[in-house]
Amino acid sequence: MNVRAFILIQTEIGFSDSVAKQCQELPDTISVDQVTGPYDVIVVVECSSIEELGSKAVTQIQLIQGVTRTLTCPSVHLVKNSIITE
Repeated sequence: MNVRAFILIQTEIGFSDSVAKQCQELPDTISVDQVTGPYDVIVVVECSSIEELGSKAVTQIQLIQGVTRTLTCPSVHLVKNSIITE
């Protein structure tokens, strides 16, 4: 069973663009949004296990230059899944 998580990222001033672009390149990334408020970027990832989420996805994001803090929110129940096309 795959584990989906929302990773909320705070960045140094002026780094949200580069952090978002680098997060797009990570293998487990589903989506990346730049947002306003207490966090600057929200990344949705999907990993094969909770261990992989912590050791791989979160660690890779924390190593990106400009990332100051992350908050990982694993999904516990999928209510609705919509595919948005542009």
